[in-house]
Amino acid sequence: MSGQVGIVLVSHSGPVAESVAELARGLAAGGATAPVAAAGGTGAGGLGTSTELIAQAARTVDGGAGVAVLVDLGSAVLTVRAMLAEGDELPAGTRLVDAPFVEGAVAAVVTASAGGDLDAVQAAASEAYDYRKA
Repeated sequence: MSGQVGIVLVSHSGPVAESVAELARGLAAGGATAPVAAAGGTGAGGLGTSTELIAQAARTVDGGAGVAVLVDLGSAVLTVRAMLAEGDELPAGTRLVDAPFVEGAVAAVVTASAGGDLDAVQAAASEAYDYRKA
């Protein structure tokens, strides 16, 4: 048990989920980073989402402090919402976070790595909507 909030990144593409996880870990470096798992694509490696991959990723990062799930596109939102409604597929304390996928993932991992609780991780990821690029 890590005592840190775990982060699951759900994308319709396995390589996208893995790349965003790698980016977030790299930008949060400087010490031990919070547990991050990518759940991208289907079990067969195609485009889509997989409840099995999402559940496995959530179990992998669950250290008892909660699990923040960030998603890329609309149907991934529906998949995670259905899993949360089911109630037994994801660890207790799993939360779907409304945030931009890349910026939110970085903010979530940085905050969780610094010891932020699930509320702080969710807030940091959601605040990424306000990042200005111009």
